[in-house]
Amino acid sequence: MSGVSLAVAPRTEPDTTTTKPGSNSQEKPQHRQQQQAAVGGVMGSLRVIELQLVAFIMVFSASGLVPLFDLIFPAFASAYLLALSRLAFPAHGTVTSSSQEIFQGSRFFRVYVIVGTTTGLFLPLAYVLGGFARGDEHAVRSATPHLFLLSFQILTENVISGLSLFSPPVRALVPLLYTVRRIFVILDWTRDVWLNKTLPANAQLKDTAWFWFGRTLAIANFLYFSINLFGFLIPRFLPRAFERYFKERDEVHAKMAEDKRSEAAANKSEPVSDKKAA
Repeated sequence: MSGVSLAVAPRTEPDTTTTKPGSNSQEKPQHRQQQQAAVGGVMGSLRVIELQLVAFIMVFSASGLVPLFDLIFPAFASAYLLALSRLAFPAHGTVTSSSQEIFQGSRFFRVYVIVGTTTGLFLPLAYVLGGFARGDEHAVRSATPHLFLLSFQILTENVISGLSLFSPPVRALVPLLYTVRRIFVILDWTRDVWLNKTLPANAQLKDTAWFWFGRTLAIANFLYFSINLFGFLIPRFLPRAFERYFKERDEVHAKMAEDKRSEAAANKSEPVSDKKAA
């Protein structure tokens, strides 16, 4: 949701290691697989529920809980990403020396992922479900647009990450586009629960706890995704994606130039061989 499914999700790579007697060349691939499996366990839960979540939020959208602009935003974002993948940043399909990972996270980064998953997905989902159970239409209406956009972001990230059609810059723009839009949606959510919703004077303890839970959750989402946008996606994730893209492009161009030189050298040597044979 913050680009982490594109950054650290485990992917299969061709086995290019060679085993020699007495060498430990198999230790690094095994260690890498263990790290990927640890992060994959975090994102795996998202892959299990992502389609259910999309269907769940689509029910909300059909009920009129999501504004029209947010309903059409995923279609606009998908069309724009497809255009970029064809016109601006086409993928270099011939590069197979490395995986599609853009950013390899540390242990602290994995904790950051877990915090974002809990704050941005599971707690808002619990808030919406609790709003339905309590008959709090205000809470449901204020948090649903964020969940709707987040569900499409997760789905788009996972679909794009599995296709070689999309280059690293295009894949990095998915969380960037959605996060920018969701920050404005979260601002509306924050304004609704802080300015447009009041607590009755004779409210019970559970009502007071629910009231402050909604306020705290909105602020927490705004802080987390603002930090994610301005502290990770823009200064680190996006530059890393462009760096990888241009590196792959240079490798492709270098390989094509080498192939042309080899072909030219082979063509020059053919007449000489034919004369000796004669």
